[in-house]
Amino acid sequence: MNPSNRENPGWFDHARMPLIQLRGAVQTAIDDWIPKQTGGTVVDIGCGDSPYRAMFEAKGKKYIGCDIDPGADVLITPNEPIPLPDGSADLVVSFQVLEHVWELEWYLGECRRLLKPGGKLLISTHGVWLYHPHPDDFRRWTHTGLVRQLGECGLKVSKMVGLVGPLAWTTQIRLLGYRQVMAAIPGLGQILFLPIVLFMNLRMTLEEKVTPKQIKHDHASIYLCLCDRE
Repeated sequence: MNPSNRENPGWFDHARMPLIQLRGAVQTAIDDWIPKQTGGTVVDIGCGDSPYRAMFEAKGKKYIGCDIDPGADVLITPNEPIPLPDGSADLVVSFQVLEHVWELEWYLGECRRLLKPGGKLLISTHGVWLYHPHPDDFRRWTHTGLVRQLGECGLKVSKMVGLVGPLAWTTQIRLLGYRQVMAAIPGLGQILFLPIVLFMNLRMTLEEKVTPKQIKHDHASIYLCLCDRE
């Protein structure tokens, strides 16, 4: 099975719904949550293939991608300081990384260290999802648990949104299960998976439309938070 296209997931993408919602929420955060000063530096900790780089650069931001994998602007070594000076960033971002980090005090401490006074942290992680190691996968959060975890590391949540409610994420979990089953069938499995993924993605679109926003507050697949450095 092909990996997800995080920038523009299609109807046959097994992770279409969460990717579309997260990208839309990140754009909303850039447009409405984050101060609109000209310039500034964004440091993305755990950037992967930097799917949101262009969104920040379109606002005139300098983007620095940091990751444990080669190819990033800055290479991260777990449990060691990220090789950037204190206060390097007007905005630190972290998308779908926190669940993969065992040493939370180190990771969130580095996010906090890199922020300038008055800087912001924009961070997302999972409430509900299947095990997905890179290189491992350790945690899921509730709304209140994530707020408390960030607070204990000196980061105060000022805004928070839940993405993909329980009607859709139960369908999403089944879709991920079907994907694993079909991937085990050489050749034919990928063909059989196409109508399944299309149907499930259409179903999730409808389920999200009928799910009240307040339900997602405490029952989301993904949480996106904006934090201030305390």
